Amino acid sequence: MRAAALGLALRALWALALSSLSNTLAVNNSGRWWGIINVASSTNLLTDSKNVQLVLDPSLQLLSRKQRKLIRQNPGILHSVSSGLQTAIKECKWQFRNRRWNCPTSQGPNIFGKIVNRGCRETAFIFAITSAGVTHSVARSCSEGSIESCTCDYRRRGPGGPDWHWGGCSDNIDFGRLFGREFVDSSEKGRDLRFLMNLHNNEAGRMTVFSEMRQECKCHGMSGSCTVRTCWMRLPTFRAVGDVLKDRFDGASRVIYGNKGSNRASRVELHHLEPENPAHKPPSPHDLVYFEKSPNFCTYSGKTGTAGTAGRFCNSSSPGLDGCELLCCGRGYRTRTQRVTERCNCTFHWCCHVSCLNCTNTQVLHECL
Repeated sequence: MRAAALGLALRALWALALSSLSNTLAVNNSGRWWGIINVASSTNLLTDSKNVQLVLDPSLQLLSRKQRKLIRQNPGILHSVSSGLQTAIKECKWQFRNRRWNCPTSQGPNIFGKIVNRGCRETAFIFAITSAGVTHSVARSCSEGSIESCTCDYRRRGPGGPDWHWGGCSDNIDFGRLFGREFVDSSEKGRDLRFLMNLHNNEAGRMTVFSEMRQECKCHGMSGSCTVRTCWMRLPTFRAVGDVLKDRFDGASRVIYGNKGSNRASRVELHHLEPENPAHKPPSPHDLVYFEKSPNFCTYSGKTGTAGTAGRFCNSSSPGLDGCELLCCGRGYRTRTQRVTERCNCTFHWCCHVSCLNCTNTQVLHECL
């Protein structure tokens, strides 16, 4: 009897361990496609007899079978995805350059570190900005002719208004969104709150690119007059996308796992996100969502993967988040000076030479303790 009970207990512990391992692997697989950021050289590709790209770079093994299939089906798109990811990371670092969490990255497949294992605001922004980066880059590459399977969006043609008409080469945002959804979302598996959160934020990133599209026009007429204009739809700058997503980061919605209770419903209908505070409105498709409090970014922690703010430069005269009081978390800061030599007083000489002087200035730097 005692042996049987011990056997049941051991099986229960083994099942619990397997469940924990499964959850860990699911977390680690989330966003694995970010590991292709360094795949940008044509030497990583070959083509077969049908001119279909064959991927050779070992880091592409991080991709799912569906993601690799999408790359093979769309020659030229690998570079666009990699470029979009690089742009997204640069934008993330710029938007958070003055925050305690400044979007740190590292080499290897786990680019953003352990923060993506948490369901906090910072993770929400990472998923949204990287998803937006792919959509933006692919849509632009279509109109530039860099991808064989798509072109400009020519659906907007003909009459438009009293003094303008549709024409030109519109950026193909629909192809960018569709490919982005198929490629980026396919790395997410499961039905838990983290899965729903990641899918929601991925879509929020794509919708931000779409909603920020603007009409651009070119004038036609005698002597430079603008009697008629030809107009098309142009992608926003990625800085504009980053600005919007940063605002939504600051106003992100904290959510919980909702269940409508119908077993006959589809997965999307059955499981959904609800505001943690019942008095708040449900998050819109444009909002960023999270379910977990952010870690303390003030000090180093190997468990959460936070580097802390020691050694970060701060602004001693600013009362804001970049100020020494807030950025240094009240620990104080040290001040030092350094001499910097830069080119200055540059003069253009016809034709074609630029001459500059070297100017040396003293800079005062404040560094968090």
